[in-house]
Amino acid sequence: MAGKALRVELPDELWAELREVSHALGISSAGEAAVIAIAQWTAQRRAELDDRDPAQRYFVNQALDELAAGADKKK
Repeated sequence: MAGKALRVELPDELWAELREVSHALGISSAGEAAVIAIAQWTAQRRAELDDRDPAQRYFVNQALDELAAGADKKK
């Protein structure tokens, strides 16, 4: 996997829960379960931020609209 490395020290109880959950869900390892958990947590926080400022939710669409408008002008 390309990306950044992160070393995290987890309490034994949390690591045991990650192992149990990863095994039950067919995830290859507790480490992979931790990466999935971080990704889900990040997505949820992103959604919360978007809900706080609805204008931020559409900034990508706005940028795409502006690019499309510029492309239409060139035609």
